[in-house]
This record gives sequence, C-alpha cells and structure tokens, in this order.
Amino acid sequence: METIDLLRSGQLTGVKRLNLYGGLAQFPSEILDLADSLEILDLSDNHLKSLPDEFAQLKKLKIVFFNNNAFEEVPAILSQCPDLYMIGFKSNRITTFAENALSPTVRWLILTNNRLEQLPISIGNLTNLQKLMLAGNELRSLPDEMALCLNLELIRLAANRLEALPTWLLTLPRLAWLAYSGNPFCDAIPVEERSLPSIDWSDLALGDMLGQGASGVISKGIWTAQQGQPQEVAIKIFKGEITSDGLPADEMRACIAAGSHENLVGLLGKLINTPEDKAGLVLPFVSPDYKNLGKPPDFDTCTRDTYSLDAAFSLPVILRIAQGIAAAAAHLHSQGIMHSDLYAHNILVNESGHSLLGDFGAASFYDLSGCTGQAIERLEVRAFGCLLEDLLDRCKQEDLSSPANSQIDSQVEAIATLRCLQQDCMNPVPSIRPLFIQICEILVTIEQKL
Repeated sequence: METIDLLRSGQLTGVKRLNLYGGLAQFPSEILDLADSLEILDLSDNHLKSLPDEFAQLKKLKIVFFNNNAFEEVPAILSQCPDLYMIGFKSNRITTFAENALSPTVRWLILTNNRLEQLPISIGNLTNLQKLMLAGNELRSLPDEMALCLNLELIRLAANRLEALPTWLLTLPRLAWLAYSGNPFCDAIPVEERSLPSIDWSDLALGDMLGQGASGVISKGIWTAQQGQPQEVAIKIFKGEITSDGLPADEMRACIAAGSHENLVGLLGKLINTPEDKAGLVLPFVSPDYKNLGKPPDFDTCTRDTYSLDAAFSLPVILRIAQGIAAAAAHLHSQGIMHSDLYAHNILVNESGHSLLGDFGAASFYDLSGCTGQAIERLEVRAFGCLLEDLLDRCKQEDLSSPANSQIDSQVEAIATLRCLQQDCMNPVPSIRPLFIQICEILVTIEQKL
C-alpha cells in the first residue's frame, strides 16, 4: 500500500488524519510515531483483531474507525486515550464489551452489525454519550444503568432480540431519534396492512442514478403501464444488507404502511420480477425544484444536521416548512408510525417552502392503544423542535426591516411564538411536550396572525 510506505518512510510526520485500508493483519507500529499530531485514525477494511498496549501513546486521538475488521471485543486500551470521542466498530465479530472499556469522553459509539448479547453496566458512566449505534446485534435487553446517559440523543436498536422496549428510554431528556424495528417485541404491534400495486420490472426503463443511501440505490426511470402514458418515476432498489438504521424489509413495510400525504414523498408501487429478485419500490419523481433542506451531521455536530454557510430562510418559508413536516408527522403518528429520522437532510423543499419528508429506513411501529404511545410521539416532537431551532437560527433578518410597523410587529411576534414552540418541543421533561396535532394548531394560529 502506498500510504503504508509513506508512513514507514517518515513522510507523514505531523499529519492529523491517517487512513490505511486493506490487508493489515496487525496494527502498524509506525502509527505510534504520529502520536504528537494524529487526531483521526481510520483502519477500516482490514483484518485486525486487537490493538497493542502501546496504542495508549496516541493521546491526541479524537476519532477512530475500525469498521469491517475481525475484532471480537471492544479493546479496553481505548479508555486510555483521553480525547477520544468517536469510535466505530461496524461489521466486526464483537461478542464482548467489557466493563469500563471506554472513557466517559465518548460521544459517538458505532457497534452496528456485530454479535453483542449484552452491554456492560458501566455504559451508564458514558455521560457524554449522544449517539449510539447498535442495530444488527443480539441484544436481549439494555442495562437499566443506561438511564444515566442523560445526553443520549440518538440510539439505533433495530434487528436485535429485545423482548421489550425499556420504558426509561422514553424519559431521557434529550432523546429525539430512536429506531427499534426488527425486534421480537415488534411482532405484537398491530400494523394496518395496505395494498400496493405491483409494478413489473419489464415495464420500467432505468435511467441515471439520483442518489444512494445505506439501504439502497435510487435511480430515475420511465414507467410505461399497460395502455398508459409513460411517466417519470424514481426507482429504489434495496441492497438487502443491514444498515445502521435497520433492515430494508422493515423500511419497505413502513413506507407502504405510511400511505399518502401531501408532505410525504409517497409510493406508486412495489417492484416484481427484478434482476436477482431484489426488493424495490417505485416512487413519484420529485421535481428538481426540490432540494435537500440540510446535510447530515458531521463529526463535530454529532447528532445535529449541518447546513451550507449561506443557508437562510424567510419567515413565511420557515412557517410553511414547519407546517408541512408537522402535518406529515401527525399523519404518521395517527397510524402508530414513528419516522425515527426526522431530520432536515431527509426533507426535500422548494423555494416556496413546500416540503416532502422521505427516507423511512429507521421507521418504527408502535401500539396506539398502548400506554407508551404518546410518550413515543413526544420523543419525535423533540426532533421536530431541533429542526425548528435550526430554521429559526437561519431566519433572514431583512424580513424585519419593513417600513410598515404593524408588519414588523407581527413578524417579531411570530418569531417569538415560534421560539416558544421550539422550546416547548425540546422540553427536557418529555411528558410536557405538545403532540403533533397541537403543534399543527399552533402553527395555523401563527400564520393567521401574520
């Protein structure tokens, strides 16, 4: 490998980030020579099984990735890296997560697609933990001590062996994004099955790729139904692999159950007779006028979306986006569906503010008649509050410079009311938060006063 040769020759002295992919069976000792500078280390896609004790010399490390390796346990030596806050071990063979293996500095922990049957009690000591990825393991329960992780904002629990959803999860003050589909307790949740037309692969002409996510590839296409006019569509072909959010089959089920709504991307049909019998869906083609509202979180923001530096929204656009997404969420929760990934990067919006919520990869069902139904909805209300906060933080200030004093007053009042709503949605006591139907009513009142 060219990079390992550069490392061994000393040409990488002083680098802050190092990526070494492919073929490594042992930790290269030359990495230790970068101890005075190295902050991000990515050793994914190798054959590593362990880390040496000398790894503790890397005192400036902040982020490490060991995805797609052969680790069978979480290396306890990581606890001796004092600045380490992001750790990734996706798709290893981890069965053991020892007590006190990690430092309380950890904010973001990725253990997706491993073989964990239990978590250590000491995970409750990770009081800075914000993002925890555990989909695709063999967990039967979570330790009650995790209730001490009061900063936890996002957790992925899909495709495990959980017999019940811990009730303390729904009391965490900052939790906003929870996914748990594909667990045994989900089998008892009643789901209204919807019929969906079948669309034969032979009736489609596949075009350019529009995008690719963890669960599948979306391409532009032309659908020519029998005795019908050709129409532009989007075609999603699922990869069939477990993702950080869950299983593609659960995503398809949630997409179909969600039904139609003017603020959801929607569905046209389910694919049949595809090459290699891969699962797929046909969606309406969304006009290029619609753009992603935001970008996914980065290393620094951890759980919060990012935006372009020039992102700014007028008050009417903010209000319309908020109304559309609140209405879509109210529609989903009326059917016992939690989107679980209510983020700006999963929202398409046009210049006028009309919005479309998509990507059901993390969606989870719940029993509307159960005692936890409203608690689950109020959890997602916090995610909406985060979105509203992002939009208000980027409100165009020129909206307040109108010569008409009455208009200025009404806009100032509207922004203040929206701020109050945002804070109510993010109340650290979940039971006090409004429900989505109440949010919709408040937003209509604000619009009427403008």
